[in-house]
Order: sequence, then C-alpha cells, then structure tokens
Amino acid sequence: METGWYLEGITSDGIPIVKKIDAAELPLRIGRDARNGLVVDARGLSRLHALIEADPAGGLRVVDLGSTNGTYVNRERIAGPCRLEDNDVIHFGTAEFRVGAQETTLLMRAADSDDDRTYRTSPGLSLSNKFVAHEKKFMELLRGRGLSAAAQPIVDAVGGRIVAYELLGRCNHPELSASPIQLFQLAHELKREAELSAAFRSWGVAAIAPRLKGELLFVNTHPTEQFEDGFFATLQQLTEQPGAPQIVVEIHETAVLEVESMRKLAARLAGIRVPFAYDDFGAGQSRLKELTNVPPTYVKFDMGLIRNIHLAPAIEQRVVRDLVRAAIDLGSVPLAEGVETEDEAAVCRDMGFQLIQGYLTGRPVPVTSL
Repeated sequence: METGWYLEGITSDGIPIVKKIDAAELPLRIGRDARNGLVVDARGLSRLHALIEADPAGGLRVVDLGSTNGTYVNRERIAGPCRLEDNDVIHFGTAEFRVGAQETTLLMRAADSDDDRTYRTSPGLSLSNKFVAHEKKFMELLRGRGLSAAAQPIVDAVGGRIVAYELLGRCNHPELSASPIQLFQLAHELKREAELSAAFRSWGVAAIAPRLKGELLFVNTHPTEQFEDGFFATLQQLTEQPGAPQIVVEIHETAVLEVESMRKLAARLAGIRVPFAYDDFGAGQSRLKELTNVPPTYVKFDMGLIRNIHLAPAIEQRVVRDLVRAAIDLGSVPLAEGVETEDEAAVCRDMGFQLIQGYLTGRPVPVTSL
C-alpha cells in the first residue's frame, strides 16, 4: 500500500484541518500569499515562507525560503533542508502543523474551510503548542526505543527473605524524561496511558525473565487499560515465555468499580492461571465490597496508610489492623507498601502483615543488575 503524507493543523476557532500532500503538487509552497499551495493566514508568516519537497533519499523535506520568523521542526529552527518524519511538528512562524504519514486509502480532510488551501490561526509571535511536545519521541518509546525497567524486592515480613519483585517501568530514551510520572503525564496528553503501561509490562517481563526464572513477579496495570480479549492474550503470551516469571497482576482501585466486573476479571485471570492483587488498597475507596465478594490473592495496602504508622493514633492503627485481619480471614495475603523505617516495619508485623515492600527492605534496582 502506498504511503501518503499530510499536514494536520488546528485553526484559530479550534477546527482540525488536514492538508493532503500529493506528489503531483510538490513542491508545496506555504505562506501568506494566495499563490501558495497552502495559504496560512497568520501574523508572523512571510508571503513565501517555506516549501515542502520530495527528499532525494525518499519521503519529504522542508525548506525555509528566507522567512523573517523562521521555520521550526520539533521546535528547533532549521537553517537548511530538513528531512521530515511521521509525527514531526512544524512551525511556519507562528502556525503549527504536525506531519503525518499513513496509507493513502485512509487519508481524508478532517474539516472543510472557506478554501481547502487556507489555514487561519490566531495572531501572536510565539510558537504555538497545540500539538504535544515530544510526541515523536514518545512514539519511539512505545516501539521499544529507550524502554527500561527496574525491580523492587518484596520480602517476608518476619524473616526478611525475598519472596517476589515488583516490576517498575523506566525510560532511558535520550530525549525523554526518565521519570515515570512525567512519562505518564505525557501519555495522558496523548491519551496513550494504556499503551505505555502495556509497553513497560511487555518489555520488562521479557528482560527480567532470564533472571527470575519462574519466581514471583508483580506487574502493574493502568486504570485506563481495557480488560478485554487483547489484554488477556498478551498476558498469557508473557506467562508462556521460556523461563517466564510467575506473574501477579496488580489492579488499581480505580480500574474496576463494580463487583460484578471485578468478578468477571478475576475469572478471566484464573482461566490463564494468573493471580491478582488489589493495589493501593485504602488510598481512595476502600474496596471493601470487592475484597469481600472477590478476594484477591494479595492486598497491597497503600503507603499512605503505612507511612508513620507507628506514630498514628490508636484508633487509626486499629482500623488498619482490622483490615489486615479481614484480608487474612478472606484468604488474601496482606502486603504493606512504602515501609521505610524499622519502627514502621515492627508495627506492620504486629498487625499481621505477611509481606513488606519499601526502601527499608530494598530500593528499586535495574533489572539487568538482579
């Protein structure tokens, strides 16, 4: 299937518009003058601002035509011909576009305007930011470039023996933040949190499998993930890798909000022999209905309950103790997250916690160092 190129923009009144780039129209000239192939009605553009032409190596490239306010690719001003790639963001002066490439049969204009060559944008002389910065690099991350992982030990509360690890997504892409929080913020802007979560999980399990060799590994899910056929198929593939760890799926408290939905999820996981844990238990809604009706294999108590638990009022400690006892009575294993001091650990052991996770017993380490 032939690949087609297009420029995607958002007009000043918020209407998305897509300009197809046909090979027969190249070079495509951009500027304020009506003679251009793409007329951009925006302050800060020259009459003949830039052009897009075929690149000798294949694909497209953009050339600035000596404009006053410049042409930028991924927010860097170009000085000569610049090769374009899918998801590049171009600024012609103040006007912002995203480059796209896809099968020509899928191309279509997103909206009509007075003239299909005309793009209107709001006045101003600073670079607009309607498209998410670093989107191109983020898509590279989803495809595997820069993916990394860490693992944090989970230990027996009494003896201190390591019984499992939690897999934590990491990034070493040179042009993206290493912080998972910032990466998920970027993913949120792009509405790709579930894809990032799945990419971390798949890459991490494959990387850690030769080192754990069948041992217990807790893996995270994101609240936006849809627990449908594709999720379970991918999860089963991870469990069937040679030497794969025994996976435990952590379910965030906001991911499934109804008991019946949780019951169906538990049944599907049981069907592929994957146990699950309630993550961040007690952070928001307490999940008491789910705990009672669909007891998980593990209950991970949120670090907000555990932090400074030795200094908490007696009534607060009693509530946590009762929840721990309820989990045990229902056949679940209670795990205290975020334990940082021996005083906290001592209270957790006294309360009946069977597993502990936190800086006291082990910080996250790169999976390659296990």
